[in-house]
Amino acid sequence: MSNLSQFNNFTGGLSYQDTLMPVLFIGHGSPMNGIEDNEFSVTWAGLGKDIPEPKAVVVVSAHWFTKGTHVTAMDFPRTIHDFGGFPQALFDVQYPAPGDPKLALETAGLIHSAEVGLDHDWGLDHGAWTVVRHMYPNANIPVLQLSIDYTKDATYHYNLAKELYELRKKGVLILGSGNMVHNLRMMSWEMINGGGYDWALEMNDKFKNLIMNHEHQQLAGYRNLGSAAMLAIPTPEHYLPLMYTLGLQNERESVSLFNDKAVGGSLTMTSVRIG
Repeated sequence: MSNLSQFNNFTGGLSYQDTLMPVLFIGHGSPMNGIEDNEFSVTWAGLGKDIPEPKAVVVVSAHWFTKGTHVTAMDFPRTIHDFGGFPQALFDVQYPAPGDPKLALETAGLIHSAEVGLDHDWGLDHGAWTVVRHMYPNANIPVLQLSIDYTKDATYHYNLAKELYELRKKGVLILGSGNMVHNLRMMSWEMINGGGYDWALEMNDKFKNLIMNHEHQQLAGYRNLGSAAMLAIPTPEHYLPLMYTLGLQNERESVSLFNDKAVGGSLTMTSVRIG
């Protein structure tokens, strides 16, 4: 059976609702934020209480970078500990949220710009579970991940996100997880608890101004924003989740920023809420 045929069979799984679900971009930062109660994780926990309870969460994480587009389609995604050099307590964490194979089929059916693979091997990487476990600590809401195709540019991902808009009408929270400014090779341990290089602060301010003014095409064309942008985004995987969040914004929606802080000199936690 084709994905489209399967989609037609399962679109009744989630019904439309009166309110449009917000969409988020989360600066996730260090995996340790997944187990610490700090200024960032406390804000994530507050978001879980502030926004309407979703029917499911679809995460676009910087840490699932694939050839082609895939969506997790298993009943129970595993907790992936995709990092090294951290305390054992972090590796001991399990986040046993269910998956939702029917929603995976529906998500794949909505996307017409790419053939979407149904994945049964990945799970929830730290870009997903370190954030979502603070928002929904009972692990009772289905969580899926949508991968980022590393062969495509930012404009492609921005446009692909628009195809997911129907999910917002059905109570699905779509969450991009990365960091606007992310250059680990230039991290400063002297600034690990706060502070940024001049170029990092310059670009973070530039990104914020463009976001607030709905200048999405400039954000998609970040390579044209000068040398500071190349320092801020030496590789695109942590920036591209922002494209999914912005692609899901309609022109009438409000935008707000939170966790707006630079850490480690070369990383910003700045996050975006739309709706």
